[in-house]
Amino acid sequence: MKTGVDSNAARTVSDLIRETRVEVAPGTCVLIGLNYKDWTRVLENPELSPHADSPFLVFRDGREVTLLLGEDDWQRLRHLIRDARIERGFRLVTLDIELPWNVVGYLARVTEILAASEIPVGALSSFSRAHLLIKQDDLGRALRVLSEHVKELC
Repeated sequence: MKTGVDSNAARTVSDLIRETRVEVAPGTCVLIGLNYKDWTRVLENPELSPHADSPFLVFRDGREVTLLLGEDDWQRLRHLIRDARIERGFRLVTLDIELPWNVVGYLARVTEILAASEIPVGALSSFSRAHLLIKQDDLGRALRVLSEHVKELC
């Protein structure tokens, strides 16, 4: 008999965090803020696209283009970029649980856990998962803190 309650809705944020596997992508990432002119120069050189097996992000808003690239991909195209803001040494941490879009507070709770230990993070979302950018120097501590709350560290 159907109760009309979505099984995901019945699970609390704490339940979802306890079911989460935490995965760390190999290698470090670079976060790059570009002006539109430099972004156009990058687009004109498709041979410089990120490696197919590397995580990457491209986000364009009304002010800038933001790229998240692996260190190797950044090294291949940095000669094209003249006026960029760059932050290096990030590790991409995936919170590996498929989250429906009606979940409220999951990412807030994860970042709250890390903030309580004074670990700075950047948050990203793909269609069904949340990801964190954590500096390499903070990664070990972040994983220790998260290990107390999640299902598994990978």
